[in-house]
Amino acid sequence: MSDSKPWLKSYPEGIPEFIGKLSYASVAEMLEKACKKHKDRTAYVNFGVGITYGQLDEMSKNLAAYLQSKFNKGDAIAIMLPNLLQYPIAVFGILRAGMIVTNTNPLYTPRELKHQLNDSSAKAIIVIENYACTLAEVIDETPVEQVITTQIGDLLGLKGSFMNFMIKKVKKMVPAFSIDNTVTFNQVLDKGKSLTFSNTPTTLDDIAFLQYTGGTTGVSKGAMLTNNNMVSNVEQVRTWNQDNLKDGKEIVITALPLYHIFALNANCLLFTEYGAKNILITNPRDMPGFVKEMGKHKFTAMTGVNTLFNGLLNTPGFDQINFENFRLALGGGMAVQKNTADRWKEVTGLTLLEAYGLTETSPAACINPPNMKDYNGMIGLPIPSTECKIIDDDGNTLPTGERGELCIKGPQVMKGYLNRPEATAETIVDGWLLTGDVAVMNDEGYFKIVDRKKDMILVSGFNVYPNEIEDAVCLHGNIIEAAAIGIPDEKSGEVVKLFIVVEVDMTVDAVKDHCREHLTGYKVPRHVEFRDELPKSNVGKILRKDLRD
Repeated sequence: MSDSKPWLKSYPEGIPEFIGKLSYASVAEMLEKACKKHKDRTAYVNFGVGITYGQLDEMSKNLAAYLQSKFNKGDAIAIMLPNLLQYPIAVFGILRAGMIVTNTNPLYTPRELKHQLNDSSAKAIIVIENYACTLAEVIDETPVEQVITTQIGDLLGLKGSFMNFMIKKVKKMVPAFSIDNTVTFNQVLDKGKSLTFSNTPTTLDDIAFLQYTGGTTGVSKGAMLTNNNMVSNVEQVRTWNQDNLKDGKEIVITALPLYHIFALNANCLLFTEYGAKNILITNPRDMPGFVKEMGKHKFTAMTGVNTLFNGLLNTPGFDQINFENFRLALGGGMAVQKNTADRWKEVTGLTLLEAYGLTETSPAACINPPNMKDYNGMIGLPIPSTECKIIDDDGNTLPTGERGELCIKGPQVMKGYLNRPEATAETIVDGWLLTGDVAVMNDEGYFKIVDRKKDMILVSGFNVYPNEIEDAVCLHGNIIEAAAIGIPDEKSGEVVKLFIVVEVDMTVDAVKDHCREHLTGYKVPRHVEFRDELPKSNVGKILRKDLRD
């Protein structure tokens, strides 16, 4: 065993160092074979209505045939959908047509949507009517030639027709929009039945997804994720869970939006490989409704971010759910806080595993072992076929225990940023992806994220890391959420400002007293601001940049 890979000695028994040769030449092939293998099993459930893998296979083939009649191999097709049955059909159909999926956030502003459609050269977009008004504002300034619209209930039968009427006519949840020459999702599926579908050969080197980063450091960039990247990452995570998850036995709760890279690969692709029943939660912000839906299923797995898990723990009725079949709770996207993890274990009986990845790594890079007994504050071990190292500002590899920038190498590392060779060259150096995250590795090969480099606060020459402050703050039972940023200070350069959401009223002095119990003096927040809620991304990640702004 190489000393350069100390994590291997911490691998669970039977987990190999490498994943070996891939079984599929593309994501489309992987999905097609999964649909045929599990054709009679329920694939997705939404609002109580399910479709089988056989139906998913047929509908995605019809969509593919329609797209092939209009566009060419390699064209980008955008999706602007929440978690609905239409989403997996759209993804599978686009990939089977030999085209590229580019996911957009339904909550995009017109400016953000226009940028992505132009940057990706999207030829078509599948959009939920509720947000088509955003598209209408910019459609004439984009390369989009075909708009496919859909309503929330379109695949839900009679129940869906009633839902659509209520949403549109009674609740007035669909703002007026005007877009020329639209076609509906159901019309497309119907037309596709009479068209010829041809299997378009794609290779592992072909781009499958143009997945856009959040743009936190400037303009949003399209990460080119190839078939090799995505299939490799599915295989890496499957190998990591080989003793924990079983074919045809999984029921997964999908509350994170499938258009986000975490849920896209973990919930949409990986669990399709398992032939899982996927429970789609369209509006997880409705926590009581979310908990009620969870109670209907003997689920085995769930992915989420800290704020989602925390929200569930604070929702009445969650502790009454039957967790007897629950085997995998995976947290990513942001740091899992100790207080949340401890409460999660207490309520569900299951350890909340923290994982780490990026859009640029398809996304999984490090995951804690599935057999881990308790929360450890780490992001885990590099998964099979993945290497990690810590470097200093000059690019030198640092020894165990030293803080520096985390770098990742493996088959899941993106091809690069679309049309941005300079940004690609700055991010991928000699095959290593520079993450921009400050991390440390211990003797057992476990990695811990200290923070984003740009989020670091410099107080009188001392580095202060927001994650550490937030974790300590949330140990207080009355504090629900916290975010720390640096603000200018004449004496010390910067000081810590804390934003918190509390369960019951607290004083600033009480908050500071609590912080002094757990933090060195210079880390104690100088300023405390109470908020009703903190700004969050589409997957619930707290946005410190918005607080700084």
